[in-house]
Amino acid sequence: MNRAERLPAMHEPCLPREAGPGPRRAARTMRVAWGARVVCIGGDAPVAVQSMTNTDTADAPATALQAQALARAGSELVRITVNSPEAAAAVPEIRERLDRAGVDVPLVGDFHYNGHKLLAGFPGCAQALSKYRINPGNVGSGRKRDDNFAQMIEVACRFGKPVRIGVNWGSLDQSVLARLMDENAARAQPWDARAVMREALVTSAIDSARRAEALGLPGEAVCLSAKVSNVQDLIAVYRELGERCDWPLHLGLTEAGMGSKGIVASTAAMAVLLQQGIGDTIRVSLTPEPGGDRTREVVVAQEILQTMGLRAFTPQVVACPGCGRTSSTFFQELAAKIQGWLRDQMPAWKERYPGVEAMQVAVMGCVVNGPGESRHADVGISLPGSGETPVAPVFVDGERTVTLKGERIAEEFQAIVDEYVRRRYGAGERGSETS
Repeated sequence: MNRAERLPAMHEPCLPREAGPGPRRAARTMRVAWGARVVCIGGDAPVAVQSMTNTDTADAPATALQAQALARAGSELVRITVNSPEAAAAVPEIRERLDRAGVDVPLVGDFHYNGHKLLAGFPGCAQALSKYRINPGNVGSGRKRDDNFAQMIEVACRFGKPVRIGVNWGSLDQSVLARLMDENAARAQPWDARAVMREALVTSAIDSARRAEALGLPGEAVCLSAKVSNVQDLIAVYRELGERCDWPLHLGLTEAGMGSKGIVASTAAMAVLLQQGIGDTIRVSLTPEPGGDRTREVVVAQEILQTMGLRAFTPQVVACPGCGRTSSTFFQELAAKIQGWLRDQMPAWKERYPGVEAMQVAVMGCVVNGPGESRHADVGISLPGSGETPVAPVFVDGERTVTLKGERIAEEFQAIVDEYVRRRYGAGERGSETS
């Protein structure tokens, strides 16, 4: 077929494709709870955001402080490493410190190698956690593997805790891999080694979930993850998991990396899957800069979901990239200031102004696209470009309302946004003097 034959005839309309993610993959609903707080994963629940502390869990004050920061940044589950008797002993104190601070985020215990001993030996830890993560590749070998896994599932059943069965490229169950390699060698047309590894991940996750159910863990108390560090491998593995089971799926590109590399890689992998309706909770595994803020990975996860139109967490700022017309950095500074200010307001605004998280604010740098983009936003400002008249028209709900001038444009625009929030969203305000 030549190119002309592939193209529609001139008189045939080219209908636009429907925008937005595809239908959500059908999955069971897992409930992860602490007190009155319940986070649902799977089913019709929104895709949940989670993160993980990088403190020494044995240091209860430091771990509780970081868990609190992650929760207040928007992490709906916080995972902590439980790798030693000292760490297990500290978990109840961490939970108590969070409760005293009014932070009811569920805690997930991350277990490897000795989880069966720690869960059995520290019942206070087993109770204080809301969910366990078990890596079937790190629970032992041979008969010990089956016994250790069974002990952990028995504790989960006793305390009524859900479990994430999380397999990992770097710690794959070697018995599964060996069996699949033998089967592959007997094929008339063997798969390549990478395909066998991907199948081993999927098989390990599903077989372990089935064994957990056979040991008495309810199917609604299981979710799966199969993490790798390569984008295409992650997409292939989760597509296969999505087709072969109905347990909720935890998405994440492991060892994503630092800075822009980690953000781009995580976004590239998870956006493809989320667009196809695959994924019920996500974690962006960023390596922080030395002394960097751990909450950055929470913000990135939220921005992935909000940019894709799957959830709304905080008002978004639309800003132009700049060009030869915008040699001044004023509009960039204003955009950054407004974005940071909006995120800082959200802990209070979320309760007082329902719906404010979907608001859009435009901060544009010149008169070319500035007025148009500002009209499309809920509130927008079109700053002057280089050499242009030093005035900045402001648009509210598509209408030009005022023109700002002088040295206090930033402060005056912020006040306009603040007043807009109070006026538009204040009618549904809860617990304030105006309610």
